Amino acid sequence: MTDMLVKLYALPEQHTLLARLAEQGIEVRRAMAPEKHVVLDFIRQHFSPFWVSETEVAYARQPISCFVAVQDGRCIGFGCYDATRRGFFGPTGVDDSCRGKGVGKALLLACLHDMLAQGYGYAVIGGVGPVEFYAGAAGATLIPESTPGVYKGMLRGAAAADE
Repeated sequence: MTDMLVKLYALPEQHTLLARLAEQGIEVRRAMAPEKHVVLDFIRQHFSPFWVSETEVAYARQPISCFVAVQDGRCIGFGCYDATRRGFFGPTGVDDSCRGKGVGKALLLACLHDMLAQGYGYAVIGGVGPVEFYAGAAGATLIPESTPGVYKGMLRGAAAADE
């Protein structure tokens, strides 16, 4: 999977989307330290142990570089930056039952706008799956010859070594 680049100084505004989600009872906000175990359990249950590790790094940053989407007192999505590498967006994920509402886009934009506020000019989205989503949501462009990128040689555990 290839990497993508985002010009943070040319991001779309996020307030309209956040307001629309708020009308549906969905809040997108920076994660808080005392709820770390809840967010990590959500990621562990719905996604990947690799993403749990990366999110733990985002929680170690100051300010925390993880944003969450919350509805009815439960985590329905998350997005991180500065986890795998500084200047990288991800990982991110939304509960299957909440997809298609704009939650993923809101988490992406919350992270990218925060990266801009922290002084970054550009963000890298590493190992992109949905290229069209990132291009449409944030104007991301493909980085040529970026496969396998920073994930090359990453340890995957005993089961992966047997394959």
